[in-house]
Amino acid sequence: AGAAAEARFISSAKGKGLFATRNIRKGETVFVERPVVSSQFLWNALYNYRACDHCLRALETAEENAQRLLGRSSLVLPHPEQCSIRKDLHQQCPRCQVTYCSAECRQAALEQYHQVLCLGPSRDDPTHPLNKLQEAWRNMHYPPETSSIMLMARMVATIKQAKDKEWWIKAFSQFCSKTANEEEEIVHKLLGDKFKVRPSRIGNTGNSRLKGRALTVRKWLLRGFWPCDAFMGCAAPSCGGDVPAWVHACDALDLPMLQREELDAFIDQLYKDIEKESGEFLNCEGSGLYVLQSCCNHSCIPNAETSFPENNFLLHLTALEDIEAGEEICISYLDCCQRERSRHSRNKILRENYLFTCSCPKCLAQADDADVTSDEEEEGEGETDDAELEDEMTDV
Repeated sequence: AGAAAEARFISSAKGKGLFATRNIRKGETVFVERPVVSSQFLWNALYNYRACDHCLRALETAEENAQRLLGRSSLVLPHPEQCSIRKDLHQQCPRCQVTYCSAECRQAALEQYHQVLCLGPSRDDPTHPLNKLQEAWRNMHYPPETSSIMLMARMVATIKQAKDKEWWIKAFSQFCSKTANEEEEIVHKLLGDKFKVRPSRIGNTGNSRLKGRALTVRKWLLRGFWPCDAFMGCAAPSCGGDVPAWVHACDALDLPMLQREELDAFIDQLYKDIEKESGEFLNCEGSGLYVLQSCCNHSCIPNAETSFPENNFLLHLTALEDIEAGEEICISYLDCCQRERSRHSRNKILRENYLFTCSCPKCLAQADDADVTSDEEEEGEGETDDAELEDEMTDV
């Protein structure tokens, strides 16, 4: 049937957009996309959300996942055969012992970036520059996380390892489309005044690592490319532990009515207990750069949405309604609750985080509404110590 969507240039102000090349039905998967690079969030990993170091697939069984989230090692899940985790396929890097869900993922990571980033016996050495960098980043970006400095590290390592370095530079550069002033504003928002005047020291990192291509990497750094929050192509995979996958498999079981009721009651109580013990931090989460998804513009009434139903970094774009050939495919940068807020509140979030004011049909229809913002949005954000991160970037 061919590709259902393609990227097209709209204007210098709006950039690219994604458009349907044929009629797409509601519920249809528009495309499935693999990221050019991805990484698990650092706090997520520190709190033992065990995931494949390459594709982010959960490494825990459903029972292990539930036991950890509940802090209850004696928990036994019914129907353990519905767990999809195959521990017999797991592999580790022989030098640094990071774990992968399969030989394919270990080999893919090794070929793309891991030769450069493998810490070997220094994996647990807090004085190693890469570990210091991660610690500095964690001290600035507390949960809920939206980015990871390791995404930038893997980008640099990918270029360093690549035979065709120019291809990868071009691939990564397409995500850096904002103006220098816009990127500086994002960096300032994320990292504060202390960082603003000294980013050139970071650029020097590239000189020894990438030689003649240091200027390109330095441009990314100086223009705010490396904070993942600034990437329009940076989705945040919420891949889940195996509990959600196990629940989904159990839902499909053909059981007698009484057994079904008992299983449903068990699952309902399990989720309540997990929420009470671990709150909203249920899943393995990370970020990645997706070429097609990065072309999707925002709408407060989106006609498509992204998800990660395969419990790894594979992004699925699914139509929320029928989309006609030639129609732009839009997702929402806001969650469901944010989309229900006033036009003023929605655009306040979009301006602060994405530097644009929405002009979708919903916002245009509400243009005459009063500019009312709830009290919770007026709460100030805490200050962060940004100089530490800059120093670690320079060390690396």
